[in-house]
Amino acid sequence: MHSLCQVNALAAADSSYGLIFDRFQLTLEDGIRTEAAGPFYYSQQIDSETTWALPPFFSCDQDVGIPSHEDDFLYPLLTHIHYGLEHRWQLGQLLSFSGGQEQDEVPKNRVTIFPLYFQQRSPDTNLNYTALVPVYGRIKDRLFHDEIYFAMFPIFGETRKRDVVTDNYLYPFIHVRHGDGLAGWQFWPFVGSEHKDVTMHTNGFGDVSVVAGHDKSFILWPLHLKQDTGIGTDNPEKFRAAIPLYAYSRSPQRDSTSVLWPFFTWIDDRAKKYHEWQGPWPFVIFTRGEGKTTSRIFPLFSLSHNKELENDLFLWPLYQHHRLQSAPLERNRTQVLFYLYSKTVEKNTQTGVEKKRLDMWPFFTWHHDFNGNERLQVLALVEPAVPNNRGIERNWSPLWSLWRAEDNPKTGASSRSLLWNLYHRETAPGHKKVSLLFGLFQYQCDGETGRTRLFYIPVSQTGTAAK
Repeated sequence: MHSLCQVNALAAADSSYGLIFDRFQLTLEDGIRTEAAGPFYYSQQIDSETTWALPPFFSCDQDVGIPSHEDDFLYPLLTHIHYGLEHRWQLGQLLSFSGGQEQDEVPKNRVTIFPLYFQQRSPDTNLNYTALVPVYGRIKDRLFHDEIYFAMFPIFGETRKRDVVTDNYLYPFIHVRHGDGLAGWQFWPFVGSEHKDVTMHTNGFGDVSVVAGHDKSFILWPLHLKQDTGIGTDNPEKFRAAIPLYAYSRSPQRDSTSVLWPFFTWIDDRAKKYHEWQGPWPFVIFTRGEGKTTSRIFPLFSLSHNKELENDLFLWPLYQHHRLQSAPLERNRTQVLFYLYSKTVEKNTQTGVEKKRLDMWPFFTWHHDFNGNERLQVLALVEPAVPNNRGIERNWSPLWSLWRAEDNPKTGASSRSLLWNLYHRETAPGHKKVSLLFGLFQYQCDGETGRTRLFYIPVSQTGTAAK
């Protein structure tokens, strides 16, 4: 009995015409891929996921199992994403249409022409809003605020985040702020003051927690600053500054003193257990202690580490090394001149299995996943800078993938492709297929059966099928 790979290979025996047309079994997944017109068309099927594309103009990726649907037009210029009950059309970062609902939430439909027009419509009219910037409007749950209201902005604008409401007049110069135990005002940059009482908060589980109070003020910002924060907690902090002469903070857990801020600073962090000297920041930093150790004379060298992280550099940006240890994950990344050379290794410390990625821009990118699968691509014009970007892989990578090599150690399958299948070779246990020069030369061997074609004409056949 033939394996699935062998059956698919037999079905595709007469479908190899080099970069004009080729259909073949995928090496790293169980699926079929069709390529035509060199890099300008392909389609593939992997389980419930179907992808087809006309690089770089259009691609469509659909997974009926999730369900999800994604269309790219000259990615990332125009994209359409449909995931579950949510959908979104987006033209760059400027124009977008989105809608649907998440889980049991009320459906919402949004139109955005950033930063000029914002609109949302929903069956719950309390969620509706319209905003025409800078004339008039209201925006909800956008731009890092719960609600924004404005009229002839910057003449007037009001923002709300949780219980804190800020009224702005001639933004950013004048504002008045109020909330739960909170009152403040400012006439920026001349003078401002804000006070918050210590309050209590009860979460959805009925747990009560302390919300810290604070006192903040400034005169001729940022020249004279005064802040008392964490009031009512076990770590109240006092901060005073006369920029650029000095700045200091004092708390039970941490002391910091700066002279000619921000250039010369001394830090005693008792909570994280380290002492740090900076001068002149950010070029010279020395840190010593159980919580962190750093030695930096930038850009000559910087050596910094704690229990989980390690960051080293020499002659920045010539050489950088980053290490993360968070059991069971250990991650190491080495870079030379940013993306000119980059090597990333992720290791499961419990099993010893590794995932590797090696990039040398613009020459190649190489991957080795946790299953042992390997893939090499030559050239790689963008991939080292935006690794694991599916939009780039679908729409742009096929254009400059002059050489592709894939190996699957579990199935024993491997494939090679040069110049968009001008030369294409597939191998698997009991199977081998070679196509060269638009399929003018083809050789296929399945078990004891071998066939050779020249100019698409069978010229030899060996094995049991020849008897």
